[in-house]
Amino acid sequence: MKRSKNYRAAAEKIQDGKAYSPLEAVRLAKSGAKAKYDETVEVAMRLGVDPRKADQMVRGTVNLPHGTGKTARVLVFANGDKAEAAKAAGADYVGSDDLLEKVAGGWLDFDAIVATPDMMGKVGRLGKVLGPRGLMPNPKTGTVTMDTAKAVSDIKGGKIEFRVDKHANLHFIIGKASFDEKQLVENYAAALEEILRLKPASSKGRYISKATLSTTMGPGVPLDFTRTKGLTEEDSSPVAKADAAEADADA
Repeated sequence: MKRSKNYRAAAEKIQDGKAYSPLEAVRLAKSGAKAKYDETVEVAMRLGVDPRKADQMVRGTVNLPHGTGKTARVLVFANGDKAEAAKAAGADYVGSDDLLEKVAGGWLDFDAIVATPDMMGKVGRLGKVLGPRGLMPNPKTGTVTMDTAKAVSDIKGGKIEFRVDKHANLHFIIGKASFDEKQLVENYAAALEEILRLKPASSKGRYISKATLSTTMGPGVPLDFTRTKGLTEEDSSPVAKADAAEADADA
C-alpha cells in the first residue's frame, strides 16, 4: 500500500523498538495529524485471551471524561413512557415495529441502539444485520434497559463500548486530534482502567501483549501499556524532553 507523504513523515519520527508513554504517544500522533478534517484518535490492543472461550470474552463500556468528540446518533426501540423518556433525553430515532422494518431493510444511519427488554424478542431477529456491526443491544453494556433516558444520556455524553474480536484484538477511540494532550491521555486512562478491571480470571500470562495509538490517517505509535499511574505527567528523561520539543516544533 502506498502511503502519503504525511504518513511517511510521521512514521519516521517513531523509534524502532521504543514503547512510548501515553503522553509521548499522544504528542507524536497529534503532531502527524495533517488531514483537512479532525482525525479520530484510536487505541488498538492485543490481549492474551482466547475469545473462543466464553469466560475470556472481554467486553465492556466506559464513560470517557472528555467524550469522543462526536455526538452519537442513538436509535431506541421502546414504547409508551419509555419511548417518551428516550425522546426527552435526546434520542435521534425512537419507535418499534416501524423502525424494526426499516433496519431490516438495510437502514443503518445510527451509531448505537438502546432497547427495552420487552423489545428484544423482535430486535434479536435483526442479529444478522446488527451483530457483525457491533450494534446489537446487550444488558452487559447497559443498552438493554428500562431506563432508556440514562442509556441515551450516557451514549450522548461519551460512553464507548469495546469488545475483543476473534483474533484477541481490541479497538477503542479516545477522542479527536483537536483535543489537547491531557484530555486524550485522561480518556485513555479511563478506558485502560476498565479494560484492566475486566481481565478474566482464567486468562494466564500477560494480559496485554501489545498496544498502539494512532490517528485516522497516521501510523501506529507503540504504547507503554505498563504505565498506569501519573499518565499526564511529563517524562523527565533527556530523551523524552528532546522528543517532546521536536513534536512541538512540528505541530
